[in-house]
Amino acid sequence: MAVRAVRGAVQLERDEAGHMSEQVEELLTAVLERNGLDADDLISIWFTATPDLHSDFPAAAARRIGILDVPLICAQELDIEGAMPRVVRLLAHVETELPKSRIAHVYLGAAAALRKDIAQ
Repeated sequence: MAVRAVRGAVQLERDEAGHMSEQVEELLTAVLERNGLDADDLISIWFTATPDLHSDFPAAAARRIGILDVPLICAQELDIEGAMPRVVRLLAHVETELPKSRIAHVYLGAAAALRKDIAQ
């Protein structure tokens, strides 16, 4: 079993707690499904949010879908002029049999423009 890192991001339409929860839940679910993972395979997840998001912690959405015993942390993304607004990113460390080349990094909606090289 190897330790791998999985990236993902989603752009929110608005800064509202319910909307953030829905979008982050969708992102996490897609990361798990596309990589054949479940919560037991997760080691830790880092979340970042752009400075224009204030309504909730992205990690709260993970707890709501049952990711309870995994270390989670939230941080603010760098405030770079011209950067895409209202984006939540994640970096999940997982245990998996998948080789690096088969890891599915998940960039939903407009966030796919952030990493066209690895977005699935």
